[in-house]
Amino acid sequence: MTISSTVGGFILTDEKDESRYTLTRDGKLVSVLDYRDDGRTVALTRAFTVPTFRGNGYAGKVVEGAVADIESRGDRKVDAVCWYVSEWFAAHPEHARLLRSR
Repeated sequence: MTISSTVGGFILTDEKDESRYTLTRDGKLVSVLDYRDDGRTVALTRAFTVPTFRGNGYAGKVVEGAVADIESRGDRKVDAVCWYVSEWFAAHPEHARLLRSR
């Protein structure tokens, strides 16, 4: 199952069968955020931006979109496994309530 939404000119897609969020623009893949969902916690495991698109904040956009999607569902916590996702949460403490307690 695939669910898409538009985020600031980009298309954010939750590719559930692939366990990843993708960010595309003009039909081109820009950034990917891999995850594992155990039904209670979504572990965000790897953020990746296609090398030709790096340096434009696209990894931040895919993380922001994924966090908004998870938050809107209201039934999961987030485990920030990826270093980039951890840094994103540190820079956005308003979303800290979503983080899984350790």
